Amino acid sequence: MSRTSTRTIVTCGLLIALLALSCLFTIPLGPVPFTLQTAVIILISLLLTPGQAAATCGIYLLMGAVGLPVFSGMTGGFGKFLGPTGGFLVSYPIAVTLASFVRRSLERRGVRQVICDVVAAACIIVIADILGWLWFMVVTQSDPLSAFLVADAPFIAIDCAKAALAIAVAVAVRKAIRWQRA
Repeated sequence: MSRTSTRTIVTCGLLIALLALSCLFTIPLGPVPFTLQTAVIILISLLLTPGQAAATCGIYLLMGAVGLPVFSGMTGGFGKFLGPTGGFLVSYPIAVTLASFVRRSLERRGVRQVICDVVAAACIIVIADILGWLWFMVVTQSDPLSAFLVADAPFIAIDCAKAALAIAVAVAVRKAIRWQRA
């Protein structure tokens, strides 16, 4: 196995573990809890290729679907996908794939790294919020405004703070990896 593929596998594995650990910190705020999952999802999109990001999230979701306690509140099982927050879970592989693709496309065009990271983070937040809101609305049979006020509105500013945290971590990780290669 080449050094690159070993590094990729280890990186994906560490990010899966970090994603699972991110739900240890859960604050119930009604039907949608506060966790650090969004920060880790953003970090995944900032550090991995679209395929690697999708696989990382897919493995995490598979772990949860088979019952490992990797979802908010240390829960697991396929039933979590059918609950009010299932849309957020389903959004992860979609969001990281698209955000990573957009980030890489901007990088190839010579856009500054911080701009690429902010745009990718915004993609994650928008995609997760839209799918989470729609799913919540359907599952709870809420009207659009009520669903938005419960499932998304309380988290917009918090998600922006999580994005800033993820971007700072990604910058540090990239710097450390470049330093090791030298």
